[in-house]
Amino acid sequence: MAIKSLIINPGSTSTKIGVFEDENLLFEETLRHSTEEISKYDTIFEQKDFRKKIITDLLAEKNCDLKSFNVIVGRGGLLKPIPSGTYAVTDDLLEDLKVGVQGQHASNLGGILAREIGDEIGVPSYIVDPVVVDELMPIARYSGLEEIPRGSIFHALNQKAVAKRYAKEAGKPYESLRLVVVHMGGGVSVGAHEDGKVVDVFSAFDGDGAFSPERAGGVPCAALVKMCFSGKYTEKEISAKLIGKGGLNSYLGTNDMREVTKRANEGDAKAAEVKQAFLLQVAKDIGAMACVLNGKVDQIVITGGIAYGEDVVAKLKERCGWIAPVTVYPGEDELLALAQGALRVMNGEEQVKQY
Repeated sequence: MAIKSLIINPGSTSTKIGVFEDENLLFEETLRHSTEEISKYDTIFEQKDFRKKIITDLLAEKNCDLKSFNVIVGRGGLLKPIPSGTYAVTDDLLEDLKVGVQGQHASNLGGILAREIGDEIGVPSYIVDPVVVDELMPIARYSGLEEIPRGSIFHALNQKAVAKRYAKEAGKPYESLRLVVVHMGGGVSVGAHEDGKVVDVFSAFDGDGAFSPERAGGVPCAALVKMCFSGKYTEKEISAKLIGKGGLNSYLGTNDMREVTKRANEGDAKAAEVKQAFLLQVAKDIGAMACVLNGKVDQIVITGGIAYGEDVVAKLKERCGWIAPVTVYPGEDELLALAQGALRVMNGEEQVKQY
């Protein structure tokens, strides 16, 4: 009998919904929220009832009986650092999502909504590979400053999903492969996968590595300190420069790589140069993670929305193809990845983990 799952992936201005029978997508929908709608709420948690209503309204519109689901799966949020896996939404996990133990983000609502809906209909609720997946080897935690250890907050769900997808297609266990996985979307993260773990990663959340469409990445720290104490900016304004207004936004006023490519193709020299700088930084991150794996890389796997750009992939292959062969999975199929995580537990392939 097929396992029917409801998948909930909340973003800052949208809620993505997927309904699956096993791995077969029955339908998906992206519910958009205007700034005016979201601004009514002072905290992320206060959006819960608003988002729940639009989910249940959509299901009713699709004639999809809420009681027909076997499991509810939410996108994991900013929890304490945890190993990769599928986690039951326990009381402790739920509480940390509510308070935002590592920060407030819309993804925190994924587990909260999954638990509430699951409890209402009497089925399990899970999260899968949240952004706080932390499998770093001890020496990767050193930053150069005792008070600031390096962390692991990255695109764990998509990185793990495409790594396992490649392993399945290659006919090899994921745990046997040494991969460099590159996620390029609104943020960029590059990870070294060894023995089934992400042993080192340029943490997209903390200001590591390449700049991205919206993030500044690893800017020169001395210059940043001077900016912070210049008296020109508040802490909030500096944070916004680094996360949201950084990267492509800072240089070109857009976070859309397609727009940057269009400008470059139309003769905009700055757009062309910024794009090449972005690709250089990503290539440097790939090379660094290849060194983490002692140069023994089975495959470089490129994913995320920017990977749809054939010229982007071609340039990265040109710079990094000598390290290892390159496989590309454009976009990010996070709804399917969440469904697969729940299925592995429901089918007995993996043990559900406890937070």
